[in-house]
Amino acid sequence: MNSVVPNGTQFSSSFRSQHSSAGLFSDVPIALKCWAIFGRPYRDKDKSTQVRTSMDTLLKAILDDDRPKVEKLLKADATLATRLIEEAKLCQSKIFHWIYVGDTALHLAAAGYRVEIVRRLLAAGADPNATTNHRHSGPLHYAADGYITGPVWDAKRQVKTIGVLLDAGADINAQDKNGAAPLHRAVRTRCAAAVRCLLKAGGDPTLKNKSGSTPFHLAVQDTGRGGSGADEARAAQRQIIEAFLSFGVSTGLKDGKGKSVLDCARSSWIHEMLSDNAAK
Repeated sequence: MNSVVPNGTQFSSSFRSQHSSAGLFSDVPIALKCWAIFGRPYRDKDKSTQVRTSMDTLLKAILDDDRPKVEKLLKADATLATRLIEEAKLCQSKIFHWIYVGDTALHLAAAGYRVEIVRRLLAAGADPNATTNHRHSGPLHYAADGYITGPVWDAKRQVKTIGVLLDAGADINAQDKNGAAPLHRAVRTRCAAAVRCLLKAGGDPTLKNKSGSTPFHLAVQDTGRGGSGADEARAAQRQIIEAFLSFGVSTGLKDGKGKSVLDCARSSWIHEMLSDNAAK
């Protein structure tokens, strides 16, 4: 399948696969990658080309955080808020997040912390619990994700986005196909403010993913996600552990293999931190 950018250049799926693995496609400017991926109309024989183009335009407007354009498009066709993305859009671009087949415009807006656009999409009928992608992830999962060393991460906007979705009825403990709840996602990517927000709102710290890990178990390990090895992430990890302790989550909490949080502590400073708390 080919993608055509405005100057006529074509990127086949095999080309993207071959050169992405070699690190070459990453050299293509972000704007060009977005055109290559977002420029194609969806294959939906029951909808007009105009509607398909409107969906593409809506997604681009969300990426650009262009609220007036989003408003105009939704006024013209509110069904855009509930339509599914029918082709994978693996361009992180301005939101630093992968987008998959089955996602909605709300997934995209939530991933980019486009707070006002999230509100507008919800008002237009977007489902805060849509899990129609192959990962069975909802918009709240995407909002809980972050990349704290990335160029677009904003803790305040992330927390606001989470709050808007929860107010709209998003299931705070919904688990994706791997058993990860939004709290797992926030812990894994070391988004401390999001972790506190989710715990305060009723996120269950005892939920186990399919690997048997609770969010607290992930908090004391190196997750390898979201730049978790960076200095900023190490500081955030301490804040996350403190958050679980402040909410009274036991260090004796067992994972699916019968190991406690204390058993899973990988670093001496974490083990000391947990032991000191247990001794109180």
